[in-house]
Amino acid sequence: MLKQLQLTGIGPAEQMDIEFADRLNIITGDNGLGKSFILDVAWWALTRTWAGATVRPVAEQLDHARIGFSVGAKSRTVSDNCQYNRKLETWTRTMGRPSNPGLVLYARSDGGFSVWDPARNYWKKDRAGESIERQLAYIFSPQEVWDGLPLEGAKKYCNGLIADWAAWQREASEPFNQLCRALDVLSPDRTELLTPGKLVRLPDDVRAYPTVTMSYGMDVPVIHLSSGMRRIIALAYLLVWGWQEHLIAAERLGEDPTRQIVFLIDEIESHLHPKWQRQIFESVLAVMKALIGSNADVNVQIIAATHSPMVLASLEPIFDPAQDQLFDFDLKPDQQNRPRVVLEPRQWEKLGTVDKWLVSNIFDFKEARSHQAETLVQEIHAAMQSGKLNKARAKELDRLLDAELGQTDPLWLRWRYFAERKGWLTSEATTGNGDAEN
Repeated sequence: MLKQLQLTGIGPAEQMDIEFADRLNIITGDNGLGKSFILDVAWWALTRTWAGATVRPVAEQLDHARIGFSVGAKSRTVSDNCQYNRKLETWTRTMGRPSNPGLVLYARSDGGFSVWDPARNYWKKDRAGESIERQLAYIFSPQEVWDGLPLEGAKKYCNGLIADWAAWQREASEPFNQLCRALDVLSPDRTELLTPGKLVRLPDDVRAYPTVTMSYGMDVPVIHLSSGMRRIIALAYLLVWGWQEHLIAAERLGEDPTRQIVFLIDEIESHLHPKWQRQIFESVLAVMKALIGSNADVNVQIIAATHSPMVLASLEPIFDPAQDQLFDFDLKPDQQNRPRVVLEPRQWEKLGTVDKWLVSNIFDFKEARSHQAETLVQEIHAAMQSGKLNKARAKELDRLLDAELGQTDPLWLRWRYFAERKGWLTSEATTGNGDAEN
């Protein structure tokens, strides 16, 4: 489990100290403020590898940049404080046996995945004390998730979703049963289930392709499904594949399965319709629980980034401040009134509806409406508060309000009542510019 990150001289802020919760960690904030950056550094701290390009310090901090972190490894917590070596262009870590954070999964925003398995990627020594060379981690591009991760020659680290799903389905194996359960749990409702259909062949391809039986009865090959469905299917597959391969490798080594799983997810709502967003976190937790099965003592930590008010609203029934934490990236002025990026833990509160989340200090909307309607509503509120408005402008605002919001909107009704009492409008249609209200 990742306990803490302490970042100096890298990323969008000069200094960031983050204390992670044991279960859910939700990171919000505007584009470009550092959500994906935090996930990339978290992956590196846990696995000693980068899922993409190596994170470099800002130019002014090349000799002073540090990444500090604490990882819960089995029965102890391991801490390290790593400095950037500008000559080697890499981050130095403490020598010796590294921490073992358990199984680490990273669903990246581009559709790629990364997997670090303590039974296959962890540092090992032979009987003579020599280090055994092992794959550092499994880094899947978006296409490799579907087609497999090749090794030298004819070997493969992973067959990929298409081949594994087809093989599991033919064998009616436990991985296929787990995949079916995962797809069922991740489905948005009972009328739109992700149910595996028959295997099919496609033109000019010898492979058997999995299909999903759609609500309208047609079996659609998985590569022809919508982006949102492919995202969910890939997520279900990597969870099943990662856990199953870990069990196989642990048994081969004569070791017990890991008791810790860390799941990093960037833009969890990517490509998803709101009805899928509304239950995605609850579904992911349920899938993890279903995979672990009887291993009730396995701890699962999720660190996820999201832009979605629907996702945050969906967390209200399951969020537990004792084991969950909400973080928010924001821009705030420094002592010279220059904007600076800060990452702050937010106190959790239930707001009830999606529109209330939009106007909360997480998203900072003034109104849960279009930009044009927001500007108009602000002018309406200002006029009602001051009690002063030109009649001609009042008529124009009335016309715009009717066009933007419609006469069923509660604000339109309040505005009409107030404007007629002030004499700015009459209940009948009026003409002329009118006089300024005193």
